[in-house]
Amino acid sequence: MNDELIPAAVEPAPRKRPKPGERRVQILQALATMLEQPGADRITTAALAARLEVSEAALYRHFASKAQMFEGLIDFIEQSLFTLANQIMEREADPAVQITRILGLVLQFAEKNPGMARVMVGDALVFEHDRLAVRMNQAFERLESLLRQSYKVRAEARGSATPTVDGQTGASLAISVVLGRLHRFTRTGFKRLPTEHLDATLRQLLA
Repeated sequence: MNDELIPAAVEPAPRKRPKPGERRVQILQALATMLEQPGADRITTAALAARLEVSEAALYRHFASKAQMFEGLIDFIEQSLFTLANQIMEREADPAVQITRILGLVLQFAEKNPGMARVMVGDALVFEHDRLAVRMNQAFERLESLLRQSYKVRAEARGSATPTVDGQTGASLAISVVLGRLHRFTRTGFKRLPTEHLDATLRQLLA
């Protein structure tokens, strides 16, 4: 037999080892993607590991617990929103512009990241550690505090006799609207978009 006719054995391509920190990002991306799926009430580490084609032990080399994975998602949400919100506060002098851009930022972020939206409203945290829901609530309190400043300055500029109260009520209403829209977004399977009639809604909140 002519040896030249025998095909050489094909060596399997070596699996690339993720760079430091890359696997953590892959885990969080997979978790966020799984949260976008219908009926994703509770995601197990076994299902997450299967999606990534790794063992559960491999997950725990990067996160001590599933709660830490959700904390990683909350870290991403906070960094994304507050980095831009603080930039808006610094760059825009008009409080009305500050309010509309911050509210638009939160709603647009949730719309582009449906899995994160479920974390923001707490749906994805129901069966997880209580501290996760507390931390997410604190993030919305921080957003409300930023908006309170803008509403107060706007009330003062309009000659309000009670700018502090106006600031508090305006910010509270705005956050309530945001949360309501995010809840509707997640409860409808992401069909009713949080930015629906956004400009008209923002005008109402500044009326």
